[in-house]
Amino acid sequence: MTAAIPDLVASQLGELFVASQHGELVRVRTPFWYPDGDVIDVFVREEGGTFTVTDLGEALGWLRLQSISDRRSPKQERLLQDIGLTLGVELFRGQIMLRCNSPAELAAAVHRVGQAALRISDLWFTTRTRTVESMTDEVADLLTEREIPFERSVRLPGRSGREWTVDFQTRTANKSALVFVLATGSRAAARQLSGHVVAGWHDLSLLRVAPQGPRFVSLIDDTSDVWSDADFRLVESISEIERWSQSSEFAERLRAA
Repeated sequence: MTAAIPDLVASQLGELFVASQHGELVRVRTPFWYPDGDVIDVFVREEGGTFTVTDLGEALGWLRLQSISDRRSPKQERLLQDIGLTLGVELFRGQIMLRCNSPAELAAAVHRVGQAALRISDLWFTTRTRTVESMTDEVADLLTEREIPFERSVRLPGRSGREWTVDFQTRTANKSALVFVLATGSRAAARQLSGHVVAGWHDLSLLRVAPQGPRFVSLIDDTSDVWSDADFRLVESISEIERWSQSSEFAERLRAA
């Protein structure tokens, strides 16, 4: 039956889900993404007519890398329980797992495990520290002081259909700009955050094709010594980089461009 699983996935879920043999398992590439742009994979194993669908611990492992602490907060634990109950999946030894006894149920099981992984990765946003929240507040204060019109937490659809929350949208007489703020106290999270922002800019890239399209600006809190040269190069490949240590120059460039 394992050999027939890719055909089952293709017929039941369509071309957005791609299944392939992966050792004793079948890997299913879903259309869901982690916040850093990586594709969410789930895996299927068949034993004695029972299918087990699992993420092999990738979602909770990804979430753990985003935090300075090895322990999840009580709020995250409650939200994990809610995700399990809502989607009917089991969290066992760090894995999302779901059993089904019929080939006809396989598509729904794959979809639910993929959604659970996506929901768990979204808990990353609950790990934002007061430092990060304070950073966006400071940016808002700067823009207000310099009389640069702006909106916060602007939600924009990307070409993939995913909606992205951009920290700031500014508008001056000369040009509009979208601004992602990159701030973290963790070296491990810095690369993930850089990847998330790059994925966002790529998905939103159609916005700046128009003659009056906005600038893409990545504002990095370089007062925290967690960023590597590779992080800067990654973000610079798709957007303009501004440094919070040069906040006055950042505001002036927003106004002048």
